[in-house]
Amino acid sequence: MQWLSSILLTLQVISSLLVIVLVLLQQGKGADMGAAFGSGSAGSVFGSAGAANFLSRATKWAAIVFFATTGGLAWVAHHPAGSPIESGIMQGFTAPAKEAAPAGSAVPDVSGGSAVPAVPAAPAKGAETSAPAAAVPAAPSAGDASVPSVPAPAEKK
Repeated sequence: MQWLSSILLTLQVISSLLVIVLVLLQQGKGADMGAAFGSGSAGSVFGSAGAANFLSRATKWAAIVFFATTGGLAWVAHHPAGSPIESGIMQGFTAPAKEAAPAGSAVPDVSGGSAVPAVPAAPAKGAETSAPAAAVPAAPSAGDASVPSVPAPAEKK
């Protein structure tokens, strides 16, 4: 199909240039009065009325070729060869395998298909819960060189 697109594009450029040249070569309707008095196309190769008929017919066929190639290019653009209709950006995508979260991590398991984590169920009344204490990092000591110390702001009097 690539060759068809190239041929249609070449024909369209040639026919568009031909239409432009043929329209510029034609004389307007007001020039007919001048031809009646002996000037203009009276002595042309095609005769007094032959040039107008030839140029208008050639313009008509060049315009038909131009519009036909435009339709052909539109059809080729919307029906690309070698690709199925259901092709898209996600064609052939496979989801990566899920990794198990380490024990004690704060990442909730959302494997139920929802992007919103589920709210844990409330414990039954009278049931004792023994939740593990959350690991809180120890505060840095004053002599720790890796943590810069920031002086406290002075109070205004």
